[in-house]
Amino acid sequence: MAPTIGILGATGKTGLSIVNALLTIPSDIPPSNIISLTRPSSVSNSANTKLSSQGVSIRAFTLDAPHATLVSSLSDIEIFISCVSGPEQLLQQIPLADAAKEAGVKRFLPSAWLPIIPPGGVHFFRDLKEQVYAHIKSISLPYTIVDVGWWYQFAYPRLPSGKVDYSLSFPAEEVFGTGEPLSALTDLQDVGRYVARIVFDERTVNNYVLCYNEMHSQLDAYALMERLSGEIIPRVHVSREELEADVAEALPVLMRGEVDHRAPEGLILAFQAVSRQYALSWGVRGDNTPEKAKELGYVTSKELWPEMEFAGFEGFLKDVIEGKGAAVYEQSDELMQVVEMMRQRKEAAKSGK
Repeated sequence: MAPTIGILGATGKTGLSIVNALLTIPSDIPPSNIISLTRPSSVSNSANTKLSSQGVSIRAFTLDAPHATLVSSLSDIEIFISCVSGPEQLLQQIPLADAAKEAGVKRFLPSAWLPIIPPGGVHFFRDLKEQVYAHIKSISLPYTIVDVGWWYQFAYPRLPSGKVDYSLSFPAEEVFGTGEPLSALTDLQDVGRYVARIVFDERTVNNYVLCYNEMHSQLDAYALMERLSGEIIPRVHVSREELEADVAEALPVLMRGEVDHRAPEGLILAFQAVSRQYALSWGVRGDNTPEKAKELGYVTSKELWPEMEFAGFEGFLKDVIEGKGAAVYEQSDELMQVVEMMRQRKEAAKSGK
């Protein structure tokens, strides 16, 4: 009998990749067995309406609902996949896991979806997620932790001509450290294809899984973009010391909750802390590798499914240069304002003003 799969955040980037894979990869799962768990206010939005037209079930779901309500909402779900983001939502998965345990959920995939990052002070998000993982284990709820490397969509630089600006979610004009550490990269569209295998593979139960396509350094990405585009891309290096200084300035304030994340100053600090911690981890420390994953107890997609085909990084970049790519997130005026304010602050600090 086909399992019922509940996906919290099914209309987000990771969630939608998973839903699309479950709908297209041959399996015994009818679309109605895929349930988009969504805020009551979003049940009829365009994203859920599209999913409904494909046969996906839509269910109103509130993370902060009473325990009994959560248990009732999860009572027919066998595999629960969480794609939430944000500090508050991440920690709300702890009572959610309790409800899933009582409801008889057979496997819980909490929100992971990170590059390989060791726990213990390397990244704010990893340590929040670690609290959730520890609780899931403490209540003996079957789980799978899925990390996916760094997305192709964030792993290439801007061209001087501006030709690929349409596809960039964030400004991409810096090389972290030497730019030489290799990093596990994955096309966002392949994330769902990996998960569609994970939910049917008993080897992944109570395990950590690293899913990735290829290994590349930042300098590899620059060289590939130059060869494919014919343009010369400047290398603007940011040192480890500069990245650590950015984190040291922003993270303590963020952790103490002294700023409103919705206000410009709060956005600057949050973006500065989170983005610079990522840069330090995969770009300088070289954490995002299968070797580091193995040290941390992960099994990799290459071990589990060596025959699996995936999108190649060079082909992906060629499509981007030819105008066939797409930005994961729109470059909002708000984000660009935050980036510009960060730049101005750094210039002022260097000049002693």
